[in-house]
Amino acid sequence: MNIHWAALIAAICSSMVGQVLLKSGAGAAGGFIAQVFRPTTLLGLCLYGGSAFLYIFALRRIPMSVALPCTAASYAIIALVGWWFFGEAMGAQKVAAILLIVSGVALLATA
Repeated sequence: MNIHWAALIAAICSSMVGQVLLKSGAGAAGGFIAQVFRPTTLLGLCLYGGSAFLYIFALRRIPMSVALPCTAASYAIIALVGWWFFGEAMGAQKVAAILLIVSGVALLATA
């Protein structure tokens, strides 16, 4: 694995962690301003924004037609995180959609 693929994987992971922290910060007591200035929200914003820089670096050598669909793997993982940590619903339709996403990413990665 070269540095650009490592950057893409790091971008995907930091984006996912950032999203989880943003969701966690959404439970802040008070209004929107209280939510924005929670440490979890601020850290989530930093990670989510930082992932963009890693993604830009990855795009230097990885075709966008491959890199962007690979980020779709995060949708499947985040759906499972939402179900596990935040008690979000996970019905048959959502499971089928996740399987389609994972299959598409795997197919594209081997192309």
